[in-house]
Amino acid sequence: MADYHYIRWFAETGLSDISAVGGKAASLGEMYRTLTPKGIHVPNGFSITADAYRDMLDQASAWQPLRKLLASLASADSNQQAEIAAQARAIVYEAGLPDELVREIAAAYVELCEQYGPQLRLAVRSSATAEDLPEASFAGQHESFLNIGNLDGLLEACRRCFASLFTARAISYRERNGFDHFKVFLAIAVMKMVRADHGSSGVMFTLDTDSGFRDVVFITSAYGLGENIVQGLVDPDEFYVHKPTFERGHRCVLRRQLGAKQQTLVCDEDLNSQELHNIETPDARRAHYSLTDTDVLILADYAIETEKHYSAERGAPCPMDLEWAKDGDDGQLYLLQARPETVASQKPRNLLKRYRFSEKPEKSALLSTGRAIGTGIASGKLRRVSDATQLSAFNEGEILFAESTSPDWGPAMRKAAAVVTERGGRTCHAAIVAREFGIPAVVGIGSDHPLQDGEVVTLSCAEGDIGKIYRGELPFDITTTALDQVPTPKTRMMINLGSPEQAFRLSALPCQGVGLARMEFIVSEHIKAHPMALACPDKVTDEQDRNALKALTAYYENGNEFFIQKLSEGIGTIAAAFYPRPVIVRTSDFKSNEYARLIGGSSFEPHEENPMLGFRGAARYAHPAYAEGFALECAALKRAREEMGLDNIKVMIPFCRRIPEGEKVLAAMAEHGLTQGEAGLEVYVMCEIPNNVVQIDAFSQLFDGISIGSNDLTQLVLGVDRDSDIVSFDFDERDPGVMQMIRLAIEGAKRNGIPAGICGEAPSNYPEVAEYLVSLGITSISLSPDALLRTIEKVVAMETKVANGDSGTS
Repeated sequence: MADYHYIRWFAETGLSDISAVGGKAASLGEMYRTLTPKGIHVPNGFSITADAYRDMLDQASAWQPLRKLLASLASADSNQQAEIAAQARAIVYEAGLPDELVREIAAAYVELCEQYGPQLRLAVRSSATAEDLPEASFAGQHESFLNIGNLDGLLEACRRCFASLFTARAISYRERNGFDHFKVFLAIAVMKMVRADHGSSGVMFTLDTDSGFRDVVFITSAYGLGENIVQGLVDPDEFYVHKPTFERGHRCVLRRQLGAKQQTLVCDEDLNSQELHNIETPDARRAHYSLTDTDVLILADYAIETEKHYSAERGAPCPMDLEWAKDGDDGQLYLLQARPETVASQKPRNLLKRYRFSEKPEKSALLSTGRAIGTGIASGKLRRVSDATQLSAFNEGEILFAESTSPDWGPAMRKAAAVVTERGGRTCHAAIVAREFGIPAVVGIGSDHPLQDGEVVTLSCAEGDIGKIYRGELPFDITTTALDQVPTPKTRMMINLGSPEQAFRLSALPCQGVGLARMEFIVSEHIKAHPMALACPDKVTDEQDRNALKALTAYYENGNEFFIQKLSEGIGTIAAAFYPRPVIVRTSDFKSNEYARLIGGSSFEPHEENPMLGFRGAARYAHPAYAEGFALECAALKRAREEMGLDNIKVMIPFCRRIPEGEKVLAAMAEHGLTQGEAGLEVYVMCEIPNNVVQIDAFSQLFDGISIGSNDLTQLVLGVDRDSDIVSFDFDERDPGVMQMIRLAIEGAKRNGIPAGICGEAPSNYPEVAEYLVSLGITSISLSPDALLRTIEKVVAMETKVANGDSGTS
C-alpha cells in the first residue's frame, strides 16, 4: 500500500476513529476488520479523513465566510435558511480538493480496482464526525453517491459529499440536537458498490422498531438499490427472526409479510454514467419474496453477531440499525452499514402509555388503512404535500399527507400531529422520523383511497399492526402506567390474545404469559379460508370461492403449505413475544355458521339451528368432516413448537363434551406428531360444559390442566343463549349456580394435582368474581389486556385478605 496522509483503509479503522473518519466510516472499518473474519461479508474500501475537509477549507480560506453566513441563521425564516444552506454548500464545493488529496484518492482508487477488477463501481458516502452515535444517528442528513465508475466521477462525488455537510436538513438537525456547526466535520467512505440493482437490498434492526421488543431481528427487503425503501417509494417485504430460538439452533423465519415492491432502483450500465433510475417491477416478480428463507437467516446471523460485537465494545446492550444488500452478480449478502438504533431502544419499556377511543368508532367512519407506526392516536386536518416547495405552508398540528417523504422534509414533520403516506413500509423515512418525533403515522395506504386535502380525520395506531384513518375528530383518552410499580400477585396473571400484531407490544405487560391464544382469530384474519377448502380444494363448489383460493395459494406448493405456514407464523409470533413464558393455544373453536363465512366454508359446513351447541370444538377434530382440517392445525402447532423451537406453547382443546371424545382427540394429535408428554408438550382442556365439572376427576386424569371458560359454562348452567338479546338479562356469571360449578372445578383440579385457570370474561367484568377465584386458590387468571392492570390490584388485595384469614368466601 502507498503512504497516505488523508486516506485510511477500512482494515486499519475502528470505532475509536470517529474523530478522524466520522461515524459511518469508523463503523465500516470496525465491521470490515472484526466481522469479515467471522464470515460476514463487508465491502472493502477506504476513508478520506476529516483532516482533508479541514485542510481543504484552510487552503481556500473558507472558514470565515462560512461563519459569517451561518451567523445569520437565527433571524432567518425557512426560505432564507434554505438559501443560506445553498450558499454554504457553494462555498465548500468551490473550495476544491487540494492537489495532495487528489493524488492520494487516485492512488487508493487504483489499489481498490486491483482488488475488485476494472469494472468496479463505487459507493461514495458522507461520514460526519458526530454521526452514528447512540444518542443521534444523523441518518439521511448528508449526501451519498452510487454507481461511480471512474476517477473523475469519484473526485466530483467527494466535493459534493463535503458540501453536503450544509444541506438544510443537516443544519436543522444539528441545531435541534445541540451540535456546533463548526465542531462537526465531514469525512468520506469510498467502498465497492454492491450490485443490489441486480439483486435486492434493505435495512434490518435487532429489535422491533414499533414496540422496542428486543428478541427479534426485523428485516425489510425490496428489489434493487435500497434508497427506495429508505425514501418510502416502495412497500417492502418484511421478515422477523426470533433471536433466542435462533441461537438455540432453530433456524426458522418467525413471520413474513409480502410487500408490493412497486419499483426497482437500478444503475445505468454505462460506466461513464452515474445515473440511477426506477423501473416498474413486473407483477410476477412482485408476487414473490425478494429474499429466500436462507437469505433471511443469513442476514439474521449477521445482525445478531453485529449486535453482540457492538454491545461488547460499548459495554452495554446495543440494538443495531443495519443496511444490507444482496449482490446479484456474485450472489453474496453484504453488510453496508451498522449504527446503534436511536429511537425504539431509547424508549422506557417500564412505562406503558395506552391510547383508547372514548367510544368505539363507527365502521362507516373508517376511511383508509395502512401500516401502523407507533401506538398513538391523533386528530387534525390533512395537509397534502406533493413536493418540498409546499412545506412552508404546512401548519403546526396538521397531519402531513403525502405519497412519500424525504429527509428534506424534517423541519415540517416536526410540526405535524401525525403522518400519512401512500407508499412505504415500516422502515421508510416517514416511519423513522415519526418514531423519532414520537408521532403516530400510517404508511402504505395505497393510492386508491378517499382522503381529501383539508379534511379533518383521526388517525389511530392503537388497534394493532393495522393503522386506521377515521373521518372527523374522535375523542380519545391516554393513560400512562409505570409497570415496575405494579405489584406481583401470587396468582398467575395472564392475558387473552388472538392478534399476532399486538403481541410484541403487549409482551411488556406484567403477566406470566398467555392463558388463551385464540387460533380462530389467526385463521379468520390472516388465512381467511376454511381449512377443509385448502386441504380439499376440489370439493369447493362455489366458483368465486375457488378463484379466491387460487389467489391466496398461487405461490405456494398447495393449500396445505399455505395454511401451515400462515398459522404457524401467527401462533409463533405470539409465543415468541412471551417466550419463555407459557402460551396456551386453543385449537379452533369456530361454530359452523362462523366456519361457513370463511372462503370455501359453505361447501363444508352443515346448516344448524343452534350452532352454539352443534358441530364445534373437540367434536370436529376426529370427525371425517373435519379430520383433514385438524391435521393442518396440528401440523402448524408442530412446526411452531419443533421447527421454530417455541416449546413454551401448550395446546388447549375446547368444548370437549365427554371423556371418549377427549381420548379420540389426543389420539388424533399423536397421529399428527403431537404426543402428549413428548418434548414437554402439555395438553389442557377447556372446562366450559357442566359435564367437565361433574366428571372433573376423569378429565383431570386425561389432560394436564383445565381452563374455565366462564362464558360457555354460564350459558350451559343457566340454559341461556348468550347470543340472544331477548334473554341476555339472565346471563350472569355471578349466579350462585355458576359460582358453585366454578368452585367444584377448581377444587377437583387441585385434588388431582393439575393447574386450574380461567380465561373467560367474568374476572375482567366483575371484580367480585376475581376475588372469589383467589379465595378458592385458582392457579391462574387470564384476562383481556385492558383489564389486566386493574384486576392485578384487586387480586393482590384479595390475596392479602386470604393471608389474614378473611377470605370473603360465601
